[in-house]
Amino acid sequence: MNGRILTYEEKDTWIHRLSGVSKLIFFMAWSITSMMTYDTRVLVVMLILSLVIFKVSRTEWRQISAVFKLITVFMLINLIAIFLFSPNQGTKIYGTETVLYHLFGNYAITTEQLFYEFNIMIKYFTIVPAVLMFLATTNPSEFAASLNRVGVSYNVGYALAIALRYVPDVQDDFHQIKNAQEARGIEMSRKASLMDRIKNVAAIIFPLIFSSMERIDVVSSAMELRGFGKNKKRTWYSGKALQRNDYLVIIGATVFMIVGLVITYYDGNRFYNPFL
Repeated sequence: MNGRILTYEEKDTWIHRLSGVSKLIFFMAWSITSMMTYDTRVLVVMLILSLVIFKVSRTEWRQISAVFKLITVFMLINLIAIFLFSPNQGTKIYGTETVLYHLFGNYAITTEQLFYEFNIMIKYFTIVPAVLMFLATTNPSEFAASLNRVGVSYNVGYALAIALRYVPDVQDDFHQIKNAQEARGIEMSRKASLMDRIKNVAAIIFPLIFSSMERIDVVSSAMELRGFGKNKKRTWYSGKALQRNDYLVIIGATVFMIVGLVITYYDGNRFYNPFL
């Protein structure tokens, strides 16, 4: 359905053909590097690479638009909160203060604070494409097999696989309930005021929860009847053996993480300081 987001779609790209193990290791190495570094040079390179990889994966905008917009709003709120509660954090980190515009009291727009928050913004846009690409190109069953292969209990892996498979079904239920409500004359489009739309959409939550609980009960009963979890190990129908490209991705991700962290910490400070 067109309303679905973060839904796995089988496509003929080299990223889709990779094993879930290699994609998981790449995602972990990428996330660690992004979280630990504040070196603008490393972050800019990661941003460019993440956009290139996202483009190569041929992930469609409709799959991730709603989540991307939500994360963007969260990022903006976070940046505003940082400025409100720590307006001088940038000057403390970089050791200089270049005032561009004084607002009031201790609040002033400084080049150092803008640069610090610019780095935080890049960190968001570095990790988000990687996360969305990972979810949109990884078969849930393959992902579960990958987790089990790296030592995670297959019960946990299977639970995550079911959760990923269940996201499209929840979206379908939401749109069906929404369409039924609109057919009864309840306005949920932009024609209604924001508060009315929030109130009307909130009314969908309870039917959605009840339908979700019913589906969970059906799946749980089916798994219990089949004796799921009885054995300590299990085989995987969707498991993939590592191929040449998988090893290249794993090696490349590991090397990039090491190089990025070395560049970040070579002077004992993970913040790149262009003001000195």
